Amino acid sequence: MDHMYRELVHKYPKEKRYTLAMLQDIQRQNGFIPKEAMEYISEYLNLPMSHIYHLATFYKALSLKPKGKYVIKVCNGTACHIRGADSIKEELYNILGIKPGETTEDGLFSLEIVNCLGACALAPVIVIDNKYYGNLTKEELKSVIDQYKGAEIYG
Repeated sequence: MDHMYRELVHKYPKEKRYTLAMLQDIQRQNGFIPKEAMEYISEYLNLPMSHIYHLATFYKALSLKPKGKYVIKVCNGTACHIRGADSIKEELYNILGIKPGETTEDGLFSLEIVNCLGACALAPVIVIDNKYYGNLTKEELKSVIDQYKGAEIYG
């Protein structure tokens, strides 16, 4: 299994300052950072596993668990919160059956709550695959999710 990470890791010098770049490359390749990859980096850089784990869990863009094909980010910033982000989150829980940080059993959707998406005028807003959906109602949300589900069935 180590050979999977060899090429990604060995393109960097054996210096601690490249740890994050290595983790980012592994994340890009796998969609998450497997434990074996962290162990490989730990050995390559001669750093404690705790250091690698700390970096991998500190940055929100990195994940130790596989994410769904579609990552849904729900904004919980002030404007979105005031304009009904809580009802959007609840509806997503109902539609998908998952909580933030979880992935649906079919591997299609992951759910994340973020502090701000920088689209306050569209509040409440979610982002799926870099596409913004604003001024959402619970009814519209179901339609948006159904589009992604339909794309999988008919795509």
